[in-house]
Amino acid sequence: MPIVSAPQQFNVDDLYVDLRTALGLPLYLKCEGFNFAGSVKLKAATEMIEAAEREGALGSDTILLESSSGNLGLALAMVAANKGYRFVCVTDVRCNMATRQLMETFGAKVHMITAEHPEEGYLGARLRLIRELCELDDRYLWLNQYANPNNWKAHERTTAPAIAREFPELDVLFVGAGTTGTLMGCARYFRGHRPSVTVVGIDSVGSVTFGTPSGTRMIPGLGTSVRPQLVDMSFVDDVVQVREADTVRACHELAASGFLFGGSTGTVVSGAREWLVRNRPGEELTAVAIAPDLGERYLDTVYHQSWVSEIYGPGVMPGPVPVGDIERLQVFDASL
Repeated sequence: MPIVSAPQQFNVDDLYVDLRTALGLPLYLKCEGFNFAGSVKLKAATEMIEAAEREGALGSDTILLESSSGNLGLALAMVAANKGYRFVCVTDVRCNMATRQLMETFGAKVHMITAEHPEEGYLGARLRLIRELCELDDRYLWLNQYANPNNWKAHERTTAPAIAREFPELDVLFVGAGTTGTLMGCARYFRGHRPSVTVVGIDSVGSVTFGTPSGTRMIPGLGTSVRPQLVDMSFVDDVVQVREADTVRACHELAASGFLFGGSTGTVVSGAREWLVRNRPGEELTAVAIAPDLGERYLDTVYHQSWVSEIYGPGVMPGPVPVGDIERLQVFDASL
C-alpha cells in the first residue's frame, strides 16, 4: 500500500493498454497520466525543481517561472505548492480552462498570451515575455524546459528503464515530441543500453521541431513553433508528423473502447499506426508508445462536437452511436 507525504512521490509507472483489442494495433500504450498532476510532465517538473534545489538556486524570495501550454505548468504548480515556492506560468489561449483553473487552485499566477509572434507563434511570444520578466526582476528563476537537461534526464532515469524492464524484447518505441524531454531521455537510454530498439519521434504537422514548416496548431502538448534546444537527431531513428484531424480521430477511436486519453496520446497512436503500416506491416513485433496524459481536460476541445467542427470541419468527429428504436421503448409510469 503506497503511503506518500508529497504528491510528486506517487506515480503509476507500470500500466500499459494492449491496443490489439481496442484498435487491432500491435501496440502497448504506456499510461503516464496516473499521478496527482495527471501527466508525464510530473517527472520533468520534479527533476528540474529538485536539481535547482541541489544547486542552491532557490532562495526564500525566488519565483519559479516557466512557459507551458498546460501539463508542465500544472505539474510545476503542484510541486511548487507542496514545497512552498511561488510559481508563475506563461501560457496562451490554447491552454484549456480546466488546466488554468487547476494551476490557480495550487496558488500559481497565470499569464495568458493572446497574440502570436509573427514568426515564432504563441511559443515565441511566451518566451519573449519570460525573458522580459527575468530582466525586470532577478527574483525570477526560469526553469526553461526547452533547454534544461534535467528535463530529459528525468526520463532517462525513470521512464525508459521502466519500459525496458517490462519489455525485454522491445523492437520499436514511439514517443511524442514537445520540448522533446521525454523523447530525448528515452532515446539516449536505449541508444546506450539497447541500441537495437528503433526510437520514433511523433510530432504534429505545423511544428518546426524537426525542420518542417511552421503552421497553425490548436491542440496543446506536442509540437513547437520554436525549435527546442534539447533536440539531438543523432539519437532518433525516424519521425512521423500527424495532422490534428487524425489526432482527433484517434482520440475518438480510443474513447469508443472506453479509453479517454488526451490529444497528445491521440497524436502518438495515430503516428505509431501510420509508421507500423508503412514500415512493419503484418510483422510480429513488440512496440510501445507513451501516452502522456488522460482526456478529461480535453472535453471542451478534442471531445467537443462544436469545437472540432469549427476548427477541422465536418466529418472528423464521429456521430452518435445508434442505440435502437427509441420510439418502441416502453416508458415506466410511476403512477401505476
